[in-house]
Amino acid sequence: MRVLRPVVVALAGLTFAATLPMGEAFAAKGSFIWLGPKGTPYLVENPPNGRCLTMGQHAQAPRNATKTPAVLFPGKKCKGRPIPLAPGKQAPRSTTFSSVRFG
Repeated sequence: MRVLRPVVVALAGLTFAATLPMGEAFAAKGSFIWLGPKGTPYLVENPPNGRCLTMGQHAQAPRNATKTPAVLFPGKKCKGRPIPLAPGKQAPRSTTFSSVRFG
């Protein structure tokens, strides 16, 4: 089930628009899924490689269903101690993060 919330759609739209000149080859194929406030699931399809995606609200229990490694960060704008998340892996539900980068 794909649940797209307005914030995620806006984030995905902005990142997609910013990566248009680079082409599709620079996207992590697949979905990045996490739980937001009250356990609501969110996802981003084909997130861009090399760009920091900052979450607009509380984020936890990330699942990297892409074919590209992801790096989670406790701070906004990819600041803080990085937490690697391999392709196809899910972090424990207690894992919280504020930003993520692929590639």
